[in-house]
Amino acid sequence: MTFSDKAALRMTLRRVIFSTLVIVSFIGLTALMAVTLSPGGYSALDLVILLCFTVTLPWTIIGFWNAVIGLLVMRLARDPVETVCPIEPGEGPLTCSTALLSCIRDEDVDSLETSLGAMASHLVRAGQPEQFALYVLSDTSMDDIARQEQEMAARLAERFQGQMAVHYRRRAENTGYKAGNIEDFCHSWGDRHDFALVLDADSYMSAEAITGLVRRMEANPRVGILQSLVVGLPTESAFARVFQFGMRLGMRSYTIGSAWWQGDCGPYWGHNAILRLKPFADHCKLPVLPGKGPLAGPILSHDQVEAVLMRRAGYEVRVLPLETGSYEVNPPHLLEFIRRDLRWCQGNLQYRRLLAMPGLKAVSRVQLFLAILMFLGSPAWIGFMTAAAVLGMVAEEAPYRADTGAMVFFTVLTMVFAAKLATVADVLARSDMRKAFGGPVRILISVFTEILYAAMLAPVMAVSHTLFMGGLVFGKTIGWGAQARGVTRLPVLLAARKLWPQTLFGLAGLAWIAGQQIGLVWPVIPVAIGPLLAIAIAVATSTPTLGALALRSTLWRIPEETAPPSELGELHLAALSKSRPVGAAQQDLVQGDVTPVKA
Repeated sequence: MTFSDKAALRMTLRRVIFSTLVIVSFIGLTALMAVTLSPGGYSALDLVILLCFTVTLPWTIIGFWNAVIGLLVMRLARDPVETVCPIEPGEGPLTCSTALLSCIRDEDVDSLETSLGAMASHLVRAGQPEQFALYVLSDTSMDDIARQEQEMAARLAERFQGQMAVHYRRRAENTGYKAGNIEDFCHSWGDRHDFALVLDADSYMSAEAITGLVRRMEANPRVGILQSLVVGLPTESAFARVFQFGMRLGMRSYTIGSAWWQGDCGPYWGHNAILRLKPFADHCKLPVLPGKGPLAGPILSHDQVEAVLMRRAGYEVRVLPLETGSYEVNPPHLLEFIRRDLRWCQGNLQYRRLLAMPGLKAVSRVQLFLAILMFLGSPAWIGFMTAAAVLGMVAEEAPYRADTGAMVFFTVLTMVFAAKLATVADVLARSDMRKAFGGPVRILISVFTEILYAAMLAPVMAVSHTLFMGGLVFGKTIGWGAQARGVTRLPVLLAARKLWPQTLFGLAGLAWIAGQQIGLVWPVIPVAIGPLLAIAIAVATSTPTLGALALRSTLWRIPEETAPPSELGELHLAALSKSRPVGAAQQDLVQGDVTPVKA
């Protein structure tokens, strides 16, 4: 048996084990819920509750087992990264040409120039910048911003003349959105380069992270897409600070666990990833979905579709779970976070038309199905909570068993937060990571408050998803404008106009809770409190004042604040060189001058 045969057999065994764990867990929890609802027989409401519950389960169960497997790999494997991504980098000088694709639309040009200039400068210092070329691929809709972009590209071209080529192109129409932008690049310049590193407007990567991806692609010709692990940049936003702390904790165990069984059918998140250009151009052209309405036409969530098409062509798609050198800027406030999620929601729901696409791997079909289910879980959860509340009010006697009901609740709650808890366990077990995250006391306080914060925001997002999906039926769609990046206080009236449905949901939930025995319903109080306070939370966490206070508290700290890496210093110098005003808090972040923390 050859090495490749052994690797294929090992991956098949992993997938069988993972599938078994998920199926057994699904059957067990469904049976437990059925027993919980059994008193008095099964009414129509009981069946609605059970159906909605089963729709919410797959994503929760998969996240749990990803976390468990990820924790086991992190604690037991000699090299966790090599265990799940056996793609070793090559050595010696780079031999392939890589295009850096900055895909933009109506973005802040000063911020963009700062990050692109810092990345290019970092690559120049690392050596062999001639192996890279920067392409600013604009889909900007406004002429004044386009002129600024062109001037920015000219300045970058002059600055790096003789070291790295810089190109600028603006499309007249935003055909196909970002996927169409990259497809246009492939037609125009794709044959000049071996690889393309895809960047969003808020992407930032170190030279080591970029060259590490390139070296792995050079040494492994069967890899078609290699996705880096993207972490949030240090931020002055209170909303983003708490959010990205939770994401940072959940991401490592979840990604390592999912990579363990997905293997060469890994994910592509659309940015901070490197593509092998020829097979990408030949095999990853997206279909245009026939028909009318918001779920027809160009595919919005292009990345996962391109990943499964690359895998169908026989090339591997891998994720490299290293938390170094690959960054993005997270949404600075709740409304922008919701808007981004709804764009993904509409795009993911388009995948239903692709599930029967010929030639896809079984794992690829599962990935597309789960991407749909991720958002269908929101209306299912709303239906579950609503039907359960109605059942409690109309039933003449206890409609469920309290003992098995408690088992279901706390099992699901543990599963929901398993990824964060798994990474926390690994962090607390390692002295270097304890210090990087601010010490055990601050870690535990930060984790507890972030979990409470996430529990309050989850129903806010579920209401948004549910209303949006209802609107899709009537032709409602989401705009495709520039994303908000800066920290600015949200107007109260704007937050109220966007979040009043959540407030009504919270009022209804609080009214229901008030009529129940507090000993039975206390765990679900955040489900009502979060939506009830959604407007206040959105406004408060968008303010620079609360952001500065969150920073000074040293809670929700990420390792890049404890010991800022050199590439963040490069980014700070780039900002200063442009004489752009940089907030004092942001200067502290990138210079490492934050309040000292004892581990």
